[in-house]
Amino acid sequence: MSNAIIRYEVNPAAGMVPSDFTPVNAFTSDDQTEINHTYFSTEDESILTGVWESAPCREVIDSYPVHEMMTIISGSVTLTHTGCTETESAKSQTFTAGDTFFVAKGTPCIWEITETLRKFYFIAA
Repeated sequence: MSNAIIRYEVNPAAGMVPSDFTPVNAFTSDDQTEINHTYFSTEDESILTGVWESAPCREVIDSYPVHEMMTIISGSVTLTHTGCTETESAKSQTFTAGDTFFVAKGTPCIWEITETLRKFYFIAA
């Protein structure tokens, strides 16, 4: 791995490309746009960073597949932690432009984008 200093841009000069992280049946409208720009990745893809955008969608995730830190650039996402104990109720949090948050690998949750979302991400597998 080489050393690098990377400036992250909201609109990458190299452009965005179609991606397929979201299952087609998770989109909640006719718009199924999902695009990505990877700024950095290790050879084994255990570390990924970039900017990602998706149309509204809703996914029930039994176990979040990676550790991920995100900063919302635009749009909105609501995460509901579904792994609460019997005495707790599910906790929902909505994140919008400027918010930064972290989801730990293995977290059971509902991921719901309520308006087209663009985010910076840092993923550790």
